[in-house]
Amino acid sequence: MAKSQETYSKKEKEKKKLRKRQEKMAKREERKANATSGSLDDMIAYVDEFGNIVDTPPDPTKKKKVKAENIEIGIPKKEEEESDEKTGRVDYFNYDRGYGFIKELKGNNKYFFHVNNTVDEVAEGQLVSFELEKSDRGLNAVNVAKAM
Repeated sequence: MAKSQETYSKKEKEKKKLRKRQEKMAKREERKANATSGSLDDMIAYVDEFGNIVDTPPDPTKKKKVKAENIEIGIPKKEEEESDEKTGRVDYFNYDRGYGFIKELKGNNKYFFHVNNTVDEVAEGQLVSFELEKSDRGLNAVNVAKAM
């Protein structure tokens, strides 16, 4: 006599599937029973002057006129930062590869510099003056020169 192919876990899985299907059907019927007309007027929402979503249209007397010339599209251009000349000490310099790092005297910030951005020859431990320039990877020291 052959054993039945249905095991306890298979029966439980089938019961769960059936229960989920019945719950889904019940939810669908409930949504249909509670459904409103679905007209466009029922679906429209408005934003009031404080940014809250409301269902009443805004008061036309509170409307403000805006001139098209006053609207700025995009990000306003940033004003050029002051080119303060900073001073620091060459913390590390690799002669072979031509780059190094300058540690600022007035803080603990370190800035990368390349030989192409130097005015004078520099060496490790030397006091230098420099300007900062923004690059893809952060601030870099440029116009690196020996401090006077």
